[in-house]
Amino acid sequence: MGSGKSSVGRVLSDIIGFPFYDLDDLIAQNEQKSITELFKTEGEVYFRRKESQIFREFITSNNHFILALGGGTPCYANNHELLKRDDILSVYLKTSVDVLMERLKTETTQRPLLANLSEEELKEYINKHLFDRNYYYHQAKITVNTDCKSKEEIASEIQSLLRM
Repeated sequence: MGSGKSSVGRVLSDIIGFPFYDLDDLIAQNEQKSITELFKTEGEVYFRRKESQIFREFITSNNHFILALGGGTPCYANNHELLKRDDILSVYLKTSVDVLMERLKTETTQRPLLANLSEEELKEYINKHLFDRNYYYHQAKITVNTDCKSKEEIASEIQSLLRM
């Protein structure tokens, strides 16, 4: 959350010409509710089930695309195993806690998992989640450090790694 998956994905889409999709948007479209509404009305367990279902359906029925996953997507329902497929290139946008704090502290009301957190609680939340999800994030085929880089620089770096 806050690493730039969606914004970098859109820029990368423009550079390489693959269509861009955001998994949260696909879920919201499918459920006809915002992610915030889904969390409030159905809860996180329901959301994670839907997330995995829609993720699996999408990657099996589409080719040549860029898909921004939610920060928790690889961590539930063995989704990280799907990201190991030979026909999928997964990218972890590694971002420091301090940078994530700066990006997220003004967005807590738009993000259901961050709503009502103080700055101190937000930092603790980020640290805990990065620690808990570290194993899954480091299973990505490519890791790109995002600190002090624009979304255009990050997308260009990913593009250059695609040519390898």
